[in-house]
Formats: sequence, structure tokens, C-alpha cells
Amino acid sequence: MDTHYPREEDTILKGPKKTDSPSTVITMGAPAPIKDHLIWSLCNTLYLNLFCLGFIALIYSIKVRDQKVQGNEQAARRYAKKAHCYNMLATVWNVTIPVLLLVTLVIGIVHLSQVVNGIIDFFGLRGSSDDDEK
Repeated sequence: MDTHYPREEDTILKGPKKTDSPSTVITMGAPAPIKDHLIWSLCNTLYLNLFCLGFIALIYSIKVRDQKVQGNEQAARRYAKKAHCYNMLATVWNVTIPVLLLVTLVIGIVHLSQVVNGIIDFFGLRGSSDDDEK
């Protein structure tokens, strides 16, 4: 079993590695501005705020602003990504729950009307019209 690992002194003795191909440097444009999603987080915090996801997104949005002020772009981007994820989750929950409640209400009303019509037909409680008596 070989337990020999390359050490710093091994690389010094051998010298730097030479590559056959020349390196290519690509200059990119300015990086995209960091979005803090603060307004979106406030809306999610104030509307329903299921599982406190909107509040968590608001905290990360504030952290993004703090990191941007301090000049730490890497941490600001990391917090912005978390704020975006929590905002997405909160938005999905904030839209899904009322839609499910509305659908359940409509289905319940339709089912209840069918039950009432069945009871009326069973007991013969429908009023007779003049056409039926003739």
C-alpha cells in the first residue's frame, strides 16, 4: 500500500508543471447586480406568512443589504439566493392554500345542493305546479 502523498518539497524539487497548450483568458462583462428581493419578502411576510417562510425571506433580504453595504459580494449573493428560494416557497404556499380552499368550498356547495335535491325528491317535498294537476 502506497502511503506517499505529494508534499510541498516534492513540487519544489520537480518545478512547476508545464502545459502544452497556451492558456486563454476570457474577460466577462460586469456581474449582474445583486437583488435583495426586499419588497417581495415584505409582501410574503404580510400576506398569510404560512410556516413563517416570508419572515425568513425578509431576514435574508435584510442580510443581503447589510452584506452589500459592507462590500462582501459573495455573502450577499449567497443570502440573495436563499431569500429568493424562501420567497418562491412562500409564494407557492400563499397561492396554493387559498386556491385549494376555494375549490373545496365550491365542491362542497355543489355536493350539498345535490344532497338537498335528493332529500327533496325522496320525501316528495317538491311543490306541484298547475300543469301536473291537469
